Amino acid sequence: MKKILISSALCASMLFAANSDYKYEITPMIGGNIAEGNLNLDDDHYPIGGISFGVNIDDSMFDQIEVGILNSLGNVDYENSSEDTNITRLFNNYIKDFELTDSTSLYALVGYGLEHFDTERFGNETSLFGNYGIGLKYKISESMSLKTDIRHLVNTHDRDNNLIYTVGLSIPFGKKAAPAPVVKEEPKPEPVVERKLVEKPVDTDGDGVIDSLDKCPDTPKGDIVDQHGCSLKANLNINFEFDSARINNSYESKIKKFADFMKAFPSVKGKIEAHTDSVGTEEYNQKLSERRAAAAVKALEAYGIDKSRLNSTGYGESKPKATNETAEGRAQNRRVEGSIQR
Repeated sequence: MKKILISSALCASMLFAANSDYKYEITPMIGGNIAEGNLNLDDDHYPIGGISFGVNIDDSMFDQIEVGILNSLGNVDYENSSEDTNITRLFNNYIKDFELTDSTSLYALVGYGLEHFDTERFGNETSLFGNYGIGLKYKISESMSLKTDIRHLVNTHDRDNNLIYTVGLSIPFGKKAAPAPVVKEEPKPEPVVERKLVEKPVDTDGDGVIDSLDKCPDTPKGDIVDQHGCSLKANLNINFEFDSARINNSYESKIKKFADFMKAFPSVKGKIEAHTDSVGTEEYNQKLSERRAAAAVKALEAYGIDKSRLNSTGYGESKPKATNETAEGRAQNRRVEGSIQR
C-alpha cells in the first residue's frame, strides 16, 4: 500500500496545479483506521470521524494548509484485556492540488500531528506522528465537493503504523476579493471665460483625452489609455515545449494578469496568435498551432473570460520571430502571443 501511495503521488506531479477562487473550506468526514503495527488492539480496524479546516494559499509550492481532528467512533478494546481507549488525532497538513478535469482533481498531502490515547497501555502512548497520502476531489456544485483520501501515519514513539481512509463533503466559503478595476477619470472641462468665445476641446489622437491634458499626444489608434492619455498595455507571451500544446505552470501569473485586465475593461477583446517552429510538416504544424491557441483560450476561460471575447488564430510555422536554424531560435518560435483590441 505504501508503494502505491508513493507511485501515485509521483505521477500526479506531472499534471497542472489547480487554483481556487475561494479562501477557505471546511470538511466533515468519516472513515476507518487500519492498524498495521503491533498495537495490541482487539480490533485492528475501527471507524473514525472528524472535521478539517483548510486555508487556500497563493504564491507557494502548496495550494492549501489543512488542520483538523480525527477521533475513533467509540472506544477501541485492548487485546486480551478488559480495558479500552479512545484515540484522538490532531493534524496539520500541506496539500498540493492537481487538476484532472474541470470538476475533478487529485491531491497529495504531507504533514504531522499528535496522536492521543485516553488510556495508555501495552506501549501505546500519546506521541507525535508524521503522515502522507493522496486523495481525489470531485466538484458536485459551486458550494460543495466530495473528497476522499488515504493516509499513512507513522508515530514517533515506537514507529507504529496506521492506514487511514476518509470520505467527506467539502464546503468552500470566503470568496477571494477581486482586484479593484482601473477607473479612467473623465477629462476636466476647460473653464468658461466670461465674454469670450471658448474653443471646443481638441483631441487630436482620438484617445478620449483632450490635447491640453494629454501627456502622450501620439497614442496609436485603438489603444486603451489612462487619465493622462498614455497607453495601457496588456500582453501575453507563452512558450511551449517541442511538439506540445501544454501550458507550463510558470505562466499562471501572466495568464491571470491578462485576464484581470480584460475584466477591468469589459468592452475590450483579446487577440490570441499561436505559432510553431519549422520542425515537421506544414500541415502538422498548422494543427499544432491551433491546439496551442485553444489551450490559451481555455486557460483564460478558467479565469472567467468569455470565449466570445477571445479571437484566436493559429499561424503554424509561417510567422517565425527568430531563426529556425538553432535550438534557441526554434524555442522562441514555439509561442502564443496575446494582445488587447477594442
